[in-house]
Amino acid sequence: MNKYSVFALVTLGLTFILINLIDLRGVPTVVRTNLENIPLQIGPYTGKEEFFSKNVYDALHADCHVYRHYHSPDDGSVTLYVGYYGTAKGGRTGHNPFACLPASGWGIREKGTILLKPSYQPEGVLLNYILSEKGGVYNIVIHWYQSSGTKVLATGLQQNIQKFLGKVFRNRDDGAYVQISSLGNEGEIENKLDLIKSFSLRILEFLPAYWPEEV
Repeated sequence: MNKYSVFALVTLGLTFILINLIDLRGVPTVVRTNLENIPLQIGPYTGKEEFFSKNVYDALHADCHVYRHYHSPDDGSVTLYVGYYGTAKGGRTGHNPFACLPASGWGIREKGTILLKPSYQPEGVLLNYILSEKGGVYNIVIHWYQSSGTKVLATGLQQNIQKFLGKVFRNRDDGAYVQISSLGNEGEIENKLDLIKSFSLRILEFLPAYWPEEV
């Protein structure tokens, strides 16, 4: 047996041992969700709790939901949704607006990414941007995935990498889906986008301090 075969067998054996050690640690459970304590007053914005129907909650199957409408004195309004999934639930949702919006009759007109710079990621993080339209009403959406409090992820690939690293090194791969949106007419799109970018940055700053706890 040559050295390459030996190396391959050793690597395979170590991988097998690592997988079994990970399984032996057990799955952590959520002991405090915390996200529901994100303030209702955020700068000039005052929030109001909203609720989905039971069917929606059953379909989303999250450990914690934060669903609110925030309004500012100058009539600016945004909708915040955070769905948190503990490690036992796979740390992520199977739903995303690229599928859910068209299924609800919204036609996607633009999509891309937006760079924002929270204090814990001064080089900036990429968030997903979607502009959709239905019956002359425009829905401006920014959404992203977050893990480990300060890990901001835009794509499924980034989620998978973070999921693997979290499971191996921390025995934890929980995560949250975050969406901020605002409705308006065609002439309001630019202002609405500026509004939700500003609000998204505020939420990015809040999330680490209110991140759920697992043991």
